Amino acid sequence: MIQRIQTLYLLAVVALGIALIWLPVVQLVTPETEALQVWELSALGGAPLQGLWGLTVTTALIPLLALIDIFLYKKRLVQARLNIFTVMLCLGYYGVLAIYIWLAKMSMGVEWHILPWASFPLLCLVLTMMATRRILKDEALVRAADRIR
Repeated sequence: MIQRIQTLYLLAVVALGIALIWLPVVQLVTPETEALQVWELSALGGAPLQGLWGLTVTTALIPLLALIDIFLYKKRLVQARLNIFTVMLCLGYYGVLAIYIWLAKMSMGVEWHILPWASFPLLCLVLTMMATRRILKDEALVRAADRIR
């Protein structure tokens, strides 16, 4: 299990996803005319916005699905399908984040600044796609070996 390169890719996705839970991804800053206030938006909240459960769920599901995916190493096709769902979840993270930024901008009138940690879902997406390619390559190798027998 651990000797396969896709397992290492998926472990990196788990590590990045867990780090993303606690790291802030966006800074919300009040305009300069008022007293300067800065809020950091992360999966656990931090901004005065209510109901950030969409970001929390999306952020928590990415490493959870990658961890489950590691233990499905004997079912390569299921593993590849779960990886594709994880890729869609990584893209959905940015959609949910954009909605929360838009809501903050409209309701509070703040400016927003993306922090470097916001690139973690993109890295997870790339690593998951690389793992999917290797999983499908392993499946093709196993099928080719079965044909030879």
